[in-house]
Amino acid sequence: MLHHKSLNAAPPAVIALQALAHVAGDPDLGPRFLALSGLDAAELRASAGDPSLLAAVIDFLQARESDLIACATAIGIKPEQLVHAGTVLSQGEA
Repeated sequence: MLHHKSLNAAPPAVIALQALAHVAGDPDLGPRFLALSGLDAAELRASAGDPSLLAAVIDFLQARESDLIACATAIGIKPEQLVHAGTVLSQGEA
């Protein structure tokens, strides 16, 4: 039987929520994400479980490789895993 993910890999939504927490807690990334998304902090909190928002957070991080790498390092995964989580979420597979 073939498995497309590791047994100890976190689900894409969990990875994306960790990424969202990283972005929201960063003094540079948080305000930049809010400005680019058009959301305010209350709207962001209310939409935190929305797969399209979670995919958008990862897309935001991918726009700047240094942000992607810093986030992946902060949440303890490889950047490729973060990108994969965004892909899965954007395709509605999570």
